[in-house]
Amino acid sequence: MKKTLFLQAPSFDGFDGGAGARYQAKREIKSFWYPTWLAQPAALVPGSRLVDAPADGLTLADVLPLANEYELVIMHTSSPSFPTDVQVAEAFKRENPNLLIGMVGPKVAVDPDGSLGASTALDFVGREEFDYTCKEIAEGRDLSKVLGITYRDANGEHIRNPDRPMIENMDELPFVSEVYNRDLTIENYFIGYLEHPYVSFYTGRGCRSKCTFCLWPQTVGGHRYRVRSPENVVEEVAYIKREMPHVKEVFFDDDTFTDFKPRVEEIARGLGKLGVTWSCNAKANVPYETLKIMKENGLRLLLVGYESGNDQILHNIKKGLRTDIAREFTKNCRKLGITVHGTFILGLPGETRDTIRETIDFAREINPHTIQVSLAAPYPGTRLYDQAMENGWFDTNDPEALVNDDGVQIAPISYPHLDKEEIYESVETFYKQFYFRPRKIAELTGEMARHPSMIGRRLREGREFAQFLSHR
Repeated sequence: MKKTLFLQAPSFDGFDGGAGARYQAKREIKSFWYPTWLAQPAALVPGSRLVDAPADGLTLADVLPLANEYELVIMHTSSPSFPTDVQVAEAFKRENPNLLIGMVGPKVAVDPDGSLGASTALDFVGREEFDYTCKEIAEGRDLSKVLGITYRDANGEHIRNPDRPMIENMDELPFVSEVYNRDLTIENYFIGYLEHPYVSFYTGRGCRSKCTFCLWPQTVGGHRYRVRSPENVVEEVAYIKREMPHVKEVFFDDDTFTDFKPRVEEIARGLGKLGVTWSCNAKANVPYETLKIMKENGLRLLLVGYESGNDQILHNIKKGLRTDIAREFTKNCRKLGITVHGTFILGLPGETRDTIRETIDFAREINPHTIQVSLAAPYPGTRLYDQAMENGWFDTNDPEALVNDDGVQIAPISYPHLDKEEIYESVETFYKQFYFRPRKIAELTGEMARHPSMIGRRLREGREFAQFLSHR
């Protein structure tokens, strides 16, 4: 067994490059998701170590000595972080020329040859689901025999091995929370709308929805939702409660955890018996009765991707949702006392000045407790990226440039009737018109009055949010 390091490489200060992040970028409020996609193969490799440099505040100088302590380094990368990740790989190879270095993640999955050709420091890249790929390489299997990789042979040629089949029995995978507990500093992971400290993991992979912008189903996870059994999910939460008692909330990071209603209800009842607080991603179409069962068994918050307040845009991006259904869903959440964090995207196909105004008005009307506003991010491998290329929407020489030199998300798409600068500026308008109104200010002030522990946190977030606006 090769001595193996799984590395989320140093990047921009405050850059959330974790494999659980939907959009890799610096956030309005500093936050970090868990590097779940690296933790999973790390759990399969005995004696391995997972280092998450951004969350730990580590620089290249801090992690470079590790190059001489390991035989194999596997790095997770994405389009925004790839250039700096390559620089880290090159520094590691200079430090230890005998080191075997590979990369995994959506960027290399959709462009294996281009990624491998970016630097001779990379020996291989993983495609598809890479958990058992990493395990086999760590076990010392010859690269020519490992499914799902593209590698560089002794002559410098790129060799593409056959694809690796998707994992069917998700219960066979070990718990990622055991790796979190072993290698990570739990307190370093915080999200503005989740209790701190929190833990997040996946209860399945894939997503049946066909949203044209969404990264994971179109690159690594696939559209077929393969799930862990309810018993297995509850068992991991029981482990977290027992071994990580300081954790205040568990978050299920599946794209649409609520897709299979009977399964969600069974998991909820199991969690209710454990007496834990939990939250999850949800599509804005969960029926009232299912929401009620979830709430009665410890559900605190739903992370809901509303995306737009315009039905035509929702149709354009194949969201499979209408605004009237989303309104009813949100009303039911409020009735049951379920907190909602709503996410919206500006600049999607069909966007106009009027639809931006419509989405802002929609958000103010349904009034989630908190929101996140993102810019349409056409990641390579997604249908949105293909559309932008086909229609000439990229107003840049580098269509993979999704963040600026500081790691802040940019607006890469322009339309004949709406340029990228106007789309970019509309994010600030959205935030101001949502938060800077008496109703919302009173709501957040009341929250702090009821929960004094929130005062320091909200003041910090307010300061970071003000800095975010000023830096834009």
